[in-house]
Parts: sequence; structure tokens; C-alpha cells
Amino acid sequence: MATGSQEPGNPARPVPAAGAGRDLAVQIGLVARGDSAAFDAVFEQIGPSVFGVVKRVIRDPAQSEEVTQEVMLEVWRTAAKFDAGRGSATAWVMTLAHRRAVDRVRSVQAESERERRIASAEIPFDEVLEAVESSLERERVRRCLNSLTEVQRESVTLAYYRGYTYGQVASLLGVPTGTVKTRMRDALIRLRDCLGVAQ
Repeated sequence: MATGSQEPGNPARPVPAAGAGRDLAVQIGLVARGDSAAFDAVFEQIGPSVFGVVKRVIRDPAQSEEVTQEVMLEVWRTAAKFDAGRGSATAWVMTLAHRRAVDRVRSVQAESERERRIASAEIPFDEVLEAVESSLERERVRRCLNSLTEVQRESVTLAYYRGYTYGQVASLLGVPTGTVKTRMRDALIRLRDCLGVAQ
């Protein structure tokens, strides 16, 4: 492409150019020199075929349109790399189209795989870890509660698991409030020691 040339404004909507039916290789040679009219002719001539190749690989029409535009912009930018001695102009453009389409599919698949790995690895891991820790903690507390005397366990259960005040626990058990407080104090000391809670 000639230095200082500008890219066409909207390669998705080519303007029919004079000489649009001329040989594609000749047109690409003109594109390499920055001829935007020649680019319009190339787009008009080969664009539908590029879209067809891309859509066969990608399948999604909207993405196929995007990739078709990318391919045609690549033709505009790299036209100088076309070598008629190595194959036809059509084959060169179609190779670019197929490569771009495959790259897009791989990119989408890679993104989908990353999202799948994140979804399957991180979120459930946190939930499982929390569940395991919670289960282990519950088991420790249950074991320590079982180490209390029956009256101590009864007082703790009423006060801490059912939300009763010391006075209400005393009334329910038919004992003085002072007795409940003593039982609770002794029970909490034993629980602290059993659970390994620092003083």
C-alpha cells in the first residue's frame, strides 16, 4: 500500500466502482497502491464469497459479517503482500477469510472454556470449603456439648440455641436464677476448654 493512503470509510458498504469487473489480481495491485476505488471493486467482486466462506465456519450471521469486514480490511492493509506467482487472487483472499474465521471460532471457544473453568473451579470450591468448615465446626460443637452434664447442656441449649434469658431458663427448669447462672458459667468454661478457645 502506498505511504499516506487512507483506509476506506466503510468497507461493509462498498460503492460500485468503474472497472469493477476487471481482473481481481489487477484490482488488488491497485489497492496495494492505495486506490480506494479499486478496493470498492474488490469488495463488490469478492465480498459475497468471503462472507460465504466465513459463515460456513462461524455459522453465526452477525459474527460472520464482522469477520468479513475484518478480512476485507486485511486485504486493504496487506494487498502489497499478494504474489500472483504463488496463486490466484481469489485463493489468496479466501485463505485470509478462512484463517480469520477459524481464529474467531478458536477465540470464542477459548473464552467459553475459560468461563467454564472459572464457573466449575472457583465458585463451587468456595461453597464446598464453606460447607466442609461449617460441618466440621458443627461436629466439634456437638461433641463438646455432649461432654457437658445433662443439666448444663439443657441450660446452654435453652439460653444459646433457643434464645431464652437466664430468668426464663430458670422458670422453665424450676430452679433459682442463680443456679442457672452457675450452671452456665461452668458449662461455658468446659466448652471453651473443649473447643480450644483462647482465654
